[in-house]
Amino acid sequence: MIGSISVEGLGVRFKRNRLSRRNFKDLFAGRNRRTRPGEFWALRNVSFQVQPGEAIGVVGRNGQGKSTLLKLVAQVLLPDEGAVTVDGGVAPLIEITGGFVNDLTVRENVYLTAGLHGMSHREIDQRYDEIIEFAELEEFTQTPYKHLSSGMKVRLAFAVISRLEEPIMLVDEVLAVGDKAFRDKCYTRIEELLAGGRTLFFVSHNERDLLRFCTRGLYLDKGALVLDAPIAEVVKRYNADYGG
Repeated sequence: MIGSISVEGLGVRFKRNRLSRRNFKDLFAGRNRRTRPGEFWALRNVSFQVQPGEAIGVVGRNGQGKSTLLKLVAQVLLPDEGAVTVDGGVAPLIEITGGFVNDLTVRENVYLTAGLHGMSHREIDQRYDEIIEFAELEEFTQTPYKHLSSGMKVRLAFAVISRLEEPIMLVDEVLAVGDKAFRDKCYTRIEELLAGGRTLFFVSHNERDLLRFCTRGLYLDKGALVLDAPIAEVVKRYNADYGG
């Protein structure tokens, strides 16, 4: 099924203050599962299945593995234990700087980033005006990316990523940056994608947004998946645990 995700026994281990260096033995020859001094498990023993078209809200305090989980689903981070199987491409809106080059113009970055995600030059030509209009950057197409404000960068990233044809979309808090009018436009676009059958992973601390978009929730705490349930139940449990 296109858009399905299978996570089995997932675990990822970091060194405090920096990524744990993985060697050949760790990755391929029976990984050493001991926790060495200065290391911690950002996620461990996490398992779940996602069917195409599901909208998943990932809930938890800061530093509990939510963003790490999205990076593992996007397959830009390798697990130390277990596996993630993704059937279909991923459109990741995880880090606003990801894939963009400071010294290239807005126009050049649109072609570069969309191209890196598999869009042909012809497809980008067809969607370029739509992307720029959505991002509200008509007057900045020749401006170097590094001169954009953080809000402009978010607008550009969302405009590009939300035009990809990938069946799975990952959104990690980045829409907290920017004005309300643009967030509302992004939310309308997310609803359009969901109506079209896309699978959504949505990380947010905004209860209203979680309940608006998601039908199911994953509650992460201390690196463990403590609850996989309907989103309203997950939000209620999180609030009970942490006084939300």
